Amino acid sequence: MSAGCARWILSRTARAVCGGSQGYLTPGSRFPIPCERSNIIASSWRWSPFSTAVEDTEQTPAPKKKNKHDPKAHATINAVGRKIPHREIQVISETGENLGTMHRADVIRILDQQGLKLVLLSERKDPPTYRLMSGKQIHEEQLKLREKQKAKAAPLQVKELTFSSGIGAHDLSTKMKQVESWLEKKNHVRLTLRSGRGRPADNLDTTLEQIVQQMEMMVGFVSKPKTIRDGHAAMCILRPPSAKELSQNKKNKDETSQDDDSTSRSTESETPIPPAAGDTDATEGSIQQGSDGNKTFS
Repeated sequence: MSAGCARWILSRTARAVCGGSQGYLTPGSRFPIPCERSNIIASSWRWSPFSTAVEDTEQTPAPKKKNKHDPKAHATINAVGRKIPHREIQVISETGENLGTMHRADVIRILDQQGLKLVLLSERKDPPTYRLMSGKQIHEEQLKLREKQKAKAAPLQVKELTFSSGIGAHDLSTKMKQVESWLEKKNHVRLTLRSGRGRPADNLDTTLEQIVQQMEMMVGFVSKPKTIRDGHAAMCILRPPSAKELSQNKKNKDETSQDDDSTSRSTESETPIPPAAGDTDATEGSIQQGSDGNKTFS
């Protein structure tokens, strides 16, 4: 074997043993020669599109997006269960009584003993406020919230109706029925009463109020009758009655009917009962006049 071949074999062996970062010794040299070529090949293979090697540098995970506060997050009522996140909380009883600040262990004991559930009312207070509720109460509150959300979601419509003060009774009755149908559909109604031709424009607001009072159904006012257009017209805005107004009206009607019944009963008790016709005849027939002129009763 020639000396050139031996040097070539030794150089290849040294490259394989030393790796990419270490150098190798050539015959006759005392200092290692860095293996630049091997480093270039290794780096080119590392960045090759066909390489499956995992990169040494760890990829930093992308920052998580912060969830924005949803104003409708607490729009529903749900029980928190036994996992109370706060150590001490303000507790409201099932009947609405303030029980003061309690430890969560005591609250859990009450839940187990009375079979109630815990509902968060306000988390911003210090301490947070919770309420003890039964399953039936939670269901009723959820139904109320759904009704409120439906009422808010539905767009409010304002219907308009204008008529003259000289309108006929039949036409006025037809228009008032139309107003009642709008109110039953939860719409607001703007009524405008204008003065007729050749008719005085006095007290149009009073006339409009009397027309509204003659309606068969109960109504509420967004704005009561008032004069507009320099007194030549009157305007008011009607709305459907609230549940509170309906209950109060029903209560007043019940009280009025009870008063009428009691008045009629008292009147009947004070009226004297006349004697029967047969009793009168018998009494008159029992009276006889004697020979001496004195009246005797048989």
